[in-house]
Amino acid sequence: MFTDIDARDQAIELVEDGTVSAKDMLVMALKYMSTDDVADMLDSNELSERFMEEVDISPVSQFTWKNRG
Repeated sequence: MFTDIDARDQAIELVEDGTVSAKDMLVMALKYMSTDDVADMLDSNELSERFMEEVDISPVSQFTWKNRG
């Protein structure tokens, strides 16, 4: 079905074209990932506990997606 497209890009496109909401895609991804995967993702994006004291967390709408690719 989507053989020539990166699966990550496909997921983003599904959200962008309104097939699925961003919240639903997030929930699906988090439920699919292991707890360790989620912890690593949070840490790689400086959202884990070790960064919380140093960072003032902005609303999600202002979040910059640095590691999209």
